[in-house]
Formats: sequence, C-alpha cells, structure tokens
Amino acid sequence: MFFTQLFTSFIVSSITVIAILLIRRLFSKQLSAKWQYNLWFLLLLALTLPFIPKQLIHFKNHFHFFNMNGINRVDNPTINTLEESTLTNGNWMQDFTVSVNSLNLNFLNVVFIGIWITGMVVMAALFLHAWFKLKKMKQTITSLNNKDILHVFEKCKQHLNISKPVIVGESPLVKSPMTFGLLKTYVVLPTHLEKSMTLRDINYIFMHELNHYKSKDTAMNYLIIIYQILYWYNPLVWIAFKKMRMDREIACDIAVLKSIDKSFHRDYGNAIINFVGLAPHSKEIALANQFNGSKEQVKKRIEKIASYTMESKWLKLRSIIIFSIVSVFVASQVPFISAMAASNDHYDFNNKRTQFEDLSNYFVGYEGSFVLYDMKDGKYSIYNKDKSTLRVSPNSTYKIYSALIGLESDVITSNDSQMNWNGTKYPYESWNMDQNVSTAMRNSVTWYFQKLDQKIPKDTTQRFLEQMNYGNYDLSGGTDYWLESSLKISPVEQVQLLSAFYTNQFGFKQKNIQTIKDSLTLEVDHGSKLSGKTGTGNVNGKNINGWFIGYVETDDKTYFFATNIQNEDNSYGSKAADITLSILRDKGIY
Repeated sequence: MFFTQLFTSFIVSSITVIAILLIRRLFSKQLSAKWQYNLWFLLLLALTLPFIPKQLIHFKNHFHFFNMNGINRVDNPTINTLEESTLTNGNWMQDFTVSVNSLNLNFLNVVFIGIWITGMVVMAALFLHAWFKLKKMKQTITSLNNKDILHVFEKCKQHLNISKPVIVGESPLVKSPMTFGLLKTYVVLPTHLEKSMTLRDINYIFMHELNHYKSKDTAMNYLIIIYQILYWYNPLVWIAFKKMRMDREIACDIAVLKSIDKSFHRDYGNAIINFVGLAPHSKEIALANQFNGSKEQVKKRIEKIASYTMESKWLKLRSIIIFSIVSVFVASQVPFISAMAASNDHYDFNNKRTQFEDLSNYFVGYEGSFVLYDMKDGKYSIYNKDKSTLRVSPNSTYKIYSALIGLESDVITSNDSQMNWNGTKYPYESWNMDQNVSTAMRNSVTWYFQKLDQKIPKDTTQRFLEQMNYGNYDLSGGTDYWLESSLKISPVEQVQLLSAFYTNQFGFKQKNIQTIKDSLTLEVDHGSKLSGKTGTGNVNGKNINGWFIGYVETDDKTYFFATNIQNEDNSYGSKAADITLSILRDKGIY
C-alpha cells in the first residue's frame, strides 16, 4: 500500500538525517569541510532508495511490520451454495467457509495519496514562484561595463581552469552576489558593487561563486528541490537541507582558501565581512547560490576560515573512513526498504514457455485469473497476466499445506490424525463431529486446521513455508493469517507449489505426500482423476475472493491449475470451480 511506502520513506529519511547529524557532531574534527559536505550526498541516496523499483533491490522479506488488511477475528461461519453442480461425487462444490471481520484500510491509500499530492502541489507552486522571481531578475541583468571587473572575472576563471562560458552581469534586483542557471550559468552582482568594494574583494567574490559553478552546485539546487517536494512532510529533511546548504558554503569557502596563497586567507574572510556590512541579508532563493547569508551562517563561515589549516593526509584518510562507514549504514537499509516498500503484492514470474490467452468470456462479472501448467511439456497457459501474479489470501486452499506441515512436524500422522470436536455448533453438520485429516480436508473443516496450526510452533510453520516458497510466507496476521489476512499467494505460485508438492520436490516423507494427495481426490471420470481444493474469502459477510486449485491426471499427462476470482460479494470457491471445469472441458482436458 501507498501508506507503507510513505511510512518507509519517512523512517529511512529520518534515520539517515539523524545519523548524519550525529556523525557531524561527534566527528567534526575528524572530517574535513569537503567530506562533511559530501555526507549529505548519502542522504540523497537514502531519499532515493524508497522510490527505486523493488525488483532492483529485492531481498527476502523477513520483516512483517504491517497487516494492512486490518485486525481480523473469526466471526460466525456462513455457508454459500451455488446452483446444482455438474459434479455429483460428494459435496466438495459446496462452499464451507467462515466470515472474518476486517477493518478495510484501503481508503487510507486514497487519503494519504491525496494529502501527499496536495503537499507536493503546494511546494511545487512555491518553488515555481521562486523560479519566476529568478526569471524576473534574469530579465534585469545587464552586462558589466567595468573592464577591470571583467578582467578580474576572466582571471578567476583561468585560475580555476574553467573554460566553458559563464555569463557575468549585474542587476538592481540582486542584493547579494549569486550564481544560478541550469543550462546557462549566470554570476550576477548587485548594481555598482565596485563603488563600495575593492577589486580584490570582488575577486574573492568571483572565486567563491565560480567554485559553486565548478562544483555543479547550481544543478544540485534543482535536485534538492525535487527531494523537498517529495519529502515535504518530513521536517527533518528540511533541517538537513538547511545544514547541507551551510556545509556547502563552508566547503566552497575552503575551496577558495585552497586555491589562493595562505597570506590572503585573512583578506578573503574580510571580504565576506565587508560585504555583510554593506548589504543586509536578503531572503534565500532556493534555485540560487548566494554569497551573503544569515548572521549565524556568516559567523560559522568566518570561524571556519579563521581556523583553517591545510588538510593533512591523515585528516583526509579519516574523512574517507567515516564517509565509508556512513555509506555502509545507508546501504544496510536496503533490505529493510525491500521488505517494507515491497509489500510482496506481486510475484516475479518470467517463464519463456508461457502462452497468454483471452478467457474473459468465462470470467464475466469477475476480476480473475486462470493458470494452467502442462507438466509433461513444461508449458504455462495464463489468462490475465497481471492478476496471475497478484498475491491474495489463500483462504481454505492453504489447508493442503497446513495438513502437510502437521504431518511433517509429527503433530499428526497418516494413521492418527483425529481431533475431537469441542461441541461448538456449526451450521454444517459435517463439522459437528470428530475429524481426521481426510474428512477435514473433504469438508473444509476450518476449526480442525485452526487447532492443528495452534499445535505447531510458529517458527516451525515459518520455516516450512519458506522451504516451500509459499507466497509471501507472512504469518504476522495473527492466528488466522491464512483467512483474508497477512499470508498471500498468487495463482502462478499456487500452480508451481502444487507441481512441487506433486513431485515431492520438498524432500518430505512420501507417505505424507500421498496422504494429502488422497485427501484431495475429488472425482475420477473416464480414466481421468480430478484433485483439488476450493477456498472462499468472506470478509464482513461478503464473499470477495474465490479459489479453485488442483490438478488433473490423465493417461499420459498431468495438468496443474489455479483459478482465482474477485468481486465485491459474489466470489465463491464453487464459482471458481465452475469456471475452471468449463475451461478444462473446452480444452479437452477433463
């Protein structure tokens, strides 16, 4: 959900800002001005991570922080029966399901998206206003007529090895020397600056502004604005960018000091002080680098200039080491981001032997998908590519693997799987009696599998689900994680899992595999055997999710299938079975 991504970006940005601020404070004497400024580039990287496609930073999800389906609790069982089925062997086409109450938080997506976009629009409007203000300044720029100042400017360019054209001029709207422009760079002075400052002072101003140009700081301004628009809701990011601009000015000052003789360092500091005395602090323009600043900023700059000493190799080495440590810290957040931002809502499926087909006429009134796998030919046939990889709650189809885990954990055995009915009256007569794994599977007895699951340690279940690659293997949704809660799986994964189960790629006891196979048998017709399991997701009394998964064994082939259907209140497992049987019949499979 969008809320999860927004929360992830907030956490990652906040943690990174706090870490950098802490490092700057603790190791201020071990960091050179340049590397103190470079730390903020790691923040930009951290701000980017939550927006990188999850496929590029995918890690196994071992973190389950949110169950965005809300808090679920089992309510009264409900029975859903469709029209008389074409199959008459048993009652498997009858939907045995329970309804769960769920707080639907999907509306929060709309709310948070709306708030976020509104904030971005407001921020974009403010920056657009600043852009128009800068454009108005640009229209008032006139060429410098003072040849001495132009000569000083060219000498500064040569001194800094700048060969590309940089436009220099003056404007009555400019209160402080500034550098701006993305495609064309402008260095603009207040009108008649030469009347109040010496050529030497102007020389230092040019050196400062051209160092901004050389460091690509004008382009960085635009990048910062993009992140401020995206992260407008996080005040720590605003604080960080304010600190970043301060560090950038100090780094620029130090760059000037490195490029001039030590005997002129005091003169450079005096040039800043002289200008501050002449011009009051002008309001900061986000798209420009301004020579002047607030009193606090100027004070810190002067202090750094006064205490400047040549950067030793040891200081440079320490700076690089600290920078590397912070880099590792930022990189270490990638698995967290992968787990949080990637809600595992889609399965990454890429099989070249896949045919996509239009079966929409079978799914009238439903959003859904059908996946068929021919084990002998190794080919997939899929209807609705997107829905086939969308992970949704497995509901009662999970009972196949719940029983298998119970057998493999020795909580039950093939010969002894009985559990006693606790006397609770259910609307299905078949539930109101003692059960074994076969009867519980055939009648989809939810209480049996709930009781079975409670007897298996959670970490054991987690280990088995990961071993089997069962969907997102997320057990964070409480005791009924498989009933429209945290555990989710896609139709493609259902088919792959059934195939792996059928051929026992898990390395489980073959006797246990066979016990489950026997419990899944639905019907034998003309030499073909149909096995499978339905599932229905009923939330707040509405059937929103219907499953039918299984396989057909013929004389020479085995086909695995999974059908999932969804709508507001008519998605039964039995309807999914009807659709599946129609497709299999028309394909000549069953």
